Amino acid sequence: MGFRPGQLLNTLLVATLPVALLPATAQAASYGAGIENSQWYLAESVFECRLVHEVPGYGRAVFNHRAGESLSFFLESDSALMRPGRGSLVVEAPAWRPGVAPKPLGTVNVSDDRRQVSLDTRQAFVVAHGLLDGMRPTVTRESWFDGRPVRVQVSNINFAGEYQRYQRCTSNLLPVNFDQIQRSRVPFASGSTQLSDADRQLLDNIVAYVNADSTVERIFVDGHSDSIGSRIDNRALSEDRANVVADYLKASGIDENMITVRAHGDQYPVSNRPADNRRTNIRLQRAGDRPELQQANGYGGEPRG
Repeated sequence: MGFRPGQLLNTLLVATLPVALLPATAQAASYGAGIENSQWYLAESVFECRLVHEVPGYGRAVFNHRAGESLSFFLESDSALMRPGRGSLVVEAPAWRPGVAPKPLGTVNVSDDRRQVSLDTRQAFVVAHGLLDGMRPTVTRESWFDGRPVRVQVSNINFAGEYQRYQRCTSNLLPVNFDQIQRSRVPFASGSTQLSDADRQLLDNIVAYVNADSTVERIFVDGHSDSIGSRIDNRALSEDRANVVADYLKASGIDENMITVRAHGDQYPVSNRPADNRRTNIRLQRAGDRPELQQANGYGGEPRG
């Protein structure tokens, strides 16, 4: 078996692990917390809820829920112990519950990144319910070093109470995260400056986010039109479209000094379809953003809703 970069260091790290972590049979290397050291820690904010469990000798297991997204779960390794490929996921009983049959949950992809295993929302909920039922979700995959199985076990001890706090945290998350609304688009019908219910919902989400994130220091509102009609009329129409969006933000509580309104007429089309160009773009700037991103034509590519 060939060595990958860093493999020798990882091998040395494994060699220094406590002997108690390696079964006497030498058939598998198991990593997991016991009764005496199983802890779960909650990091909470309106932007993200993260429930973290340290797995001694391996790294950590994390339930993560970011604002505007769904629950996820991942295993993060300090030294990439498992070889990339397909591993197995099983929910099994801890040693003090003999006779309870394990429940296979299928295969998982193991990557060579630090975040070796990432589960989707459905699998994450299955793992959470397994923990609430007093079981130990376990991922097994052969090691980088000698092909022996590596077993990473997630302990259910002290999980239930922190998971309740975690659920309360998720109920208070913002409706969106920064990536989802950093660059937004309000579309308009031909010749129109009217906001739809969907547009107002988008703007309400932007207001909620800006009010919560003190690092947002400026909002650029750029009005655009298609190329149908005269340039003078299109310039005026694009200004009206920018102003209707800016006025909504101000009326919803955004400081007008944060808002920069610009009108561009048909100067920056994003496609050959007129409907795509009838829009107002909104971009949030955080402290430290590069100045070149302030350009009105810096949106690029397809319009984003």
